[in-house]
Amino acid sequence: MSLLAAAGLGLLIGAVLGALGGGGAILTVPALVYLLGQTPQDATTSSLIIVGLTAVVGAIGHARSGQVRWRTGTAFGVAGIAAAVAGTAANRHVDPQVLLLGFAALMTVAAIGMLARSRHEPDHQDPPPQPPAPAGHRGAGTAQLTRPAPAPARARTMTAVKIVVAGVAVGFLTGFLGVGGGFIIVPALVLVLGLPMPIAVGTSLLIIAINSGASLAARSGTAHFDWQIIIPFTLAAMAASLAGKKIADRLPQTVTTRAFAVLILAVAAYTAGHTLLAT
Repeated sequence: MSLLAAAGLGLLIGAVLGALGGGGAILTVPALVYLLGQTPQDATTSSLIIVGLTAVVGAIGHARSGQVRWRTGTAFGVAGIAAAVAGTAANRHVDPQVLLLGFAALMTVAAIGMLARSRHEPDHQDPPPQPPAPAGHRGAGTAQLTRPAPAPARARTMTAVKIVVAGVAVGFLTGFLGVGGGFIIVPALVLVLGLPMPIAVGTSLLIIAINSGASLAARSGTAHFDWQIIIPFTLAAMAASLAGKKIADRLPQTVTTRAFAVLILAVAAYTAGHTLLAT
């Protein structure tokens, strides 16, 4: 029975991760705890394997469509490696109930940010291209198009700082909560770095894979692995992530953003309610 349940949950979570670039681990940890009976610490470890490998498959699918920013994603992920190890160490010393409540609080903050962002997003996938300004034209439109850009060196420095700060924060949360961090990474890429939602989804999968690998390596000597659950769960999730990518390609950008936020809020409410009632 647990084998079938693990495979069924893997199909659902893989589709979510492939379509939204996050949310997989948000669903994985509660599913492992409440439906498959794992402890919060064991569930966070299992989640790193499931979500990390599924993210690799999903990133490959998005890369084929040109929806992965490799430099940004790699820099983001590498910046968080040391923080992921630190978060893993902190995870061992935190009460499981506190862990789940912190998990719910972060989900709520991320969802609110995504809903706020979606109010300003266009309904289409990509903004219409702007035509080049005619030579010699001095109208208001041309002034807008020919406004001097920020100094390249300063712009690159600011972008690098944002990537490092966001990468460290996400790396710590990945190690601490045992999640891929997609529910934080996607908002960070969209809200902080200004990436379009489809690009943020693909890039987040690369970052999730890096962070999950670093956190898992830090746990490898002490963690408990329930392979009877992990293997079917992971295989089903990897297969479903490809279907999730196809679903995302057919949906407007606003729809995916709001769906992601609503999913996060729903799981946050359930996790917080269940945890508080159990105390």
